Amino acid sequence: MRPVVIAGVGMIPFERTEEGGLVEMLATAGLNALVDAGVDDRPVDAVYLGNMASGLFNHQEAVASALVDSLALMPAAAERVENGPASGGSAIKNGFLAVASGFSDIVLVVGGEKMREVIGPKATDIVATMTHPMAEYVYGVTLPAQAGMFARLYMTKYGITRHHLAQVAIKNQNNGLLNPYAHIQMKITEEGILTHPQAHINNPVVADPLYLYDCCPVSDGAAAVLLTTPEIAKALKKPQVIIAGVGQATDTHALQEREDPTDLKAVTLAAKKAFEMAGAQPKDIDVAELHDAFTILEIAESEHAGFFKKGEGAQALDAGVTQIGGKLPINPSGGLKARGHPVGATGVAQIVELVWQLRGTAGKRQVKEAQTGFSLNFGGFGNNVLAFVVRREA
Repeated sequence: MRPVVIAGVGMIPFERTEEGGLVEMLATAGLNALVDAGVDDRPVDAVYLGNMASGLFNHQEAVASALVDSLALMPAAAERVENGPASGGSAIKNGFLAVASGFSDIVLVVGGEKMREVIGPKATDIVATMTHPMAEYVYGVTLPAQAGMFARLYMTKYGITRHHLAQVAIKNQNNGLLNPYAHIQMKITEEGILTHPQAHINNPVVADPLYLYDCCPVSDGAAAVLLTTPEIAKALKKPQVIIAGVGQATDTHALQEREDPTDLKAVTLAAKKAFEMAGAQPKDIDVAELHDAFTILEIAESEHAGFFKKGEGAQALDAGVTQIGGKLPINPSGGLKARGHPVGATGVAQIVELVWQLRGTAGKRQVKEAQTGFSLNFGGFGNNVLAFVVRREA
């Protein structure tokens, strides 16, 4: 299996996009990655698009074909990859396998979603279509509802409080202020969202015990990476940031079928596979991007991925371990909480952030001397998870 280098990365700001359609957004991010890599007239062999629901959000299918045409990359192969909120991670995995196997030499992976084309309740319903159709969706279960139930169980089991959830939100929104691509550019305080007499107005309940500021925004956005071989990357004079490890695992579709609904087995298994493939351990990671669609998930994922023991993620948060400048900065980009969560884009955006960190070009949010990064892209409610280890080679 050949090494795979991330030779180019690109994004567009995550926000509510008033002008331009989905394909235009995807093409802009893809073009940014192509320009960053400096591929010039080298042919791109394939394009993999991570996108969850263009048909439902935008009434448009065959989006990968339209993207190739928009970028004038014909006759490159083109495929859309769908895996719910982990569509971007799955697209990167497919692109990685194409290059690693020798099937392709240059692959463009783009992830994106234009979610704000529909009203909020409709977006919530579209995302909820990933739940079990008979055991969950038919009863009105949404992703915030699943997260609320999970949060209540996890908080009870491990002694996590709303203070800890607020600290995740505060940390990540502070990080988002340092990221020009982040959707949420607003500083918050624990008093404003938790203890002030008007906190219930500023921060209304969404799915108890989760409140507005425990949840990621509904965003439009796109991100892209260009994958290639070390030889081509060297010719392009690009830093050798490699995908060192990839892991993927699944769990039961319906949450109530899990032996312990607080045990994110797919997170543990996917992370373990990625670390084993990379020949690395959690202690080797300098910076991590975790899927904090809800604040409780950053804490739970940090434990299930092996960075902290069960029940100790909240203490690490309190101790500043996960801050930029801490021993293990988590979500310096602002995470889904502040950067935003255009579902098909997130897994790709996580890798883009890690590449910037490992190149040393992340600006005010730069993690000092970062050499190895980890990302976790959480599909469904933990029923299809991807993990990546990326490394800066000398």
